[in-house]
Amino acid sequence: MVASLLLAAAVAVSSPPPRAVFGPGVISASTDATGPAFTPDGNTVYFTRGNGSFCQLFVSHRSGGTWSTPEVAPFSGAWRDLEASMSPSGAFLVFSSNRPASVGAAPVDAHYGNTLHSAMGGNLWIVRRDGGGWGTPERLPAAINDNDSVFSPSVAANGDIYFMKPVPPKGSFEIFRSRFVHGAYQTAELMPFSDPQYGNVDPAVAPDQSFIVFSSNRSSTNSGRGLFISFRHGDTWTAPENLDPIYGLPGGEIEAKLGPDGHTLYYSNAEVVPPSSPATQADIDAMLTWNNGLVHIWNIDLTPVLRP
Repeated sequence: MVASLLLAAAVAVSSPPPRAVFGPGVISASTDATGPAFTPDGNTVYFTRGNGSFCQLFVSHRSGGTWSTPEVAPFSGAWRDLEASMSPSGAFLVFSSNRPASVGAAPVDAHYGNTLHSAMGGNLWIVRRDGGGWGTPERLPAAINDNDSVFSPSVAANGDIYFMKPVPPKGSFEIFRSRFVHGAYQTAELMPFSDPQYGNVDPAVAPDQSFIVFSSNRSSTNSGRGLFISFRHGDTWTAPENLDPIYGLPGGEIEAKLGPDGHTLYYSNAEVVPPSSPATQADIDAMLTWNNGLVHIWNIDLTPVLRP
């Protein structure tokens, strides 16, 4: 277990670590794609694909280094499902959905930012491994789902769940944690690094909860939101530090997710890579498959900013 994590001061802004699009033309393709959740072996990924108003969870499998054509996940397809998070053990998966709490009810509306978002609500649901497949999704308890706008879960190894929901009076989204104690989820607590004067969203917590990456609009240097990291020391968390300058990111990054190796960070934005001059056939192929201005999944290696 990592006892302490710090930003590595030797990382030079002038020479940012590389970043890459994930699954170009397959995962990141002709629609918006966000929030990959991997099985522990890294060979199966669940992710959100959609058009903003409606989205579903898809699944793809890797064989011989190639990802299969994504299909709708067996527990998705009827409702607006999004933002899957795999437990580090692979025993269960948590996701947000507008599906009603009871059979026959209407899909959940959302209320945040003093606005009604019809049928765009979210509660967290859990689906558990059942032999070689998945069981039936179950709605998590009111300790987590205490309003209609609970999104973006991230599951720690001990079962604690981090997520976002709006808080008064501004109605901005902030990051909460519900501890899993003696088999039950506890009342959610606002995380100390989630300052309500800003919007703080999309947590991605390390399995041992030694650090967390999230998106925030707290920096005026970003275009919209940027990625921030905070480190845990006992019961305290460090002041969030902006990853965008270190990695040369353009801003607007959302839905951070950690890969099963614990140091590859996946995020989504609408970054478009400029073509060569003159444009090559590879540039044209990229524009036809993923480099099209939609939201796609990218990854960076956090190793340069983490050290024991």
